[in-house]
Amino acid sequence: MATILIVEDNPTNMRLAVFLVERAGHSALTAPDAESGLTLARDKKPNLILMDIQLPGIDGLAAIALLKADEDTRRIPVIALTALAMKGDEERIRAAGCDGYIAKPMRYKEFLASIATHLAPA
Repeated sequence: MATILIVEDNPTNMRLAVFLVERAGHSALTAPDAESGLTLARDKKPNLILMDIQLPGIDGLAAIALLKADEDTRRIPVIALTALAMKGDEERIRAAGCDGYIAKPMRYKEFLASIATHLAPA
């Protein structure tokens, strides 16, 4: 069982992500914005972070840059969970430091497979 931090400002998307994470046997930490997500990541050291990109305040890409620049959090895999699904968005998001990419609306099999892949031992 892993601990997964979900940073998502949409309550419906948050409920769905928490449901899927917990249904897969993991525990979920939640944050409605990047600032509280960064604090939880530093304090709790989750095994994986699911990060929305379009967040109020600090956006997800800026938060990922801060996570990857911090010695304590840089090794935590981060999967972008985003509605940005136009041509080139995935490449741009991965170039910003994301380890994975899941487009919204989420397809649960893809969601669970991506989580499993990023939690697997290297």
